[in-house]
Amino acid sequence: MNQNDSAISLSQVKKDYGAFSALKGIDLEINRGELFGFLGPNGAGKTTLIRIMVGIIKPSSGTVKIRGNDILTESQKAKSCTGYIPDRPYLYEKLTPLEYFDFVSGLYSVPPDKCKKNGEEMLKMFSLWDWRNELIESFSHGMKQKVAMTASLMHDPDVIIVDEPMVGLDPKSVRIVKDFFKDLVKRGKTIFLTTHTLSVAEDLCDRIGIINRGQVAIMGTLDYLKDTLKSGDPTLENLFLKITEEEEEIQTAPMIPDNHPKDTGEFG
Repeated sequence: MNQNDSAISLSQVKKDYGAFSALKGIDLEINRGELFGFLGPNGAGKTTLIRIMVGIIKPSSGTVKIRGNDILTESQKAKSCTGYIPDRPYLYEKLTPLEYFDFVSGLYSVPPDKCKKNGEEMLKMFSLWDWRNELIESFSHGMKQKVAMTASLMHDPDVIIVDEPMVGLDPKSVRIVKDFFKDLVKRGKTIFLTTHTLSVAEDLCDRIGIINRGQVAIMGTLDYLKDTLKSGDPTLENLFLKITEEEEEIQTAPMIPDNHPKDTGEFG
């Protein structure tokens, strides 16, 4: 792949906690305009890798580049073109959605008129417009997830990194988010998505990577995965279970949870 086509580039990314290796040398190249699904069982290293990609923790070694910008040495440039939607939204809950969007827009130097337009469009899309002047602390988890999703896109990032976006969303909202992600990709955005909802990955993703115990076990299109594994059952669920169960049989190292208390090393 031409380097100019790469939106996300990971080279031998490792993360160690003492003698334990949470990530064992991750190599990935994600194309611009691609929706890439990153799947794995709990503790496989998904969230650890995402936290490295968005600059929350440092890798032990290896490089991460977002649109050609190194997350360690060109942190501001890398973050300015990245939107991050976490699985558990961290919001200033004493603000209303519109106040929170104004705050986030200030961080990214988004003009007030653009902030107002983007916020209004997405709140209406998510059926939250009537709640625009209510404090976020009164919102359900699903409503907070929609606010976090809107805020992460306020600066119109080229690369969107999403950790479990459908948690807490009702079926109608799931459909809205899926259609919205498809539209973003059509507009040339790149989405890196982790999810335990395998039907979502099957419906949305151009390519899928499966990580287990800190290593990428297999990667490719869904057709490639089916071909390679020669599975009689074509569902992604059965492919996923086949890969992770086979890995379990040959590896006995303990898994590190994604919220490991030693997951430190924050940087700006």
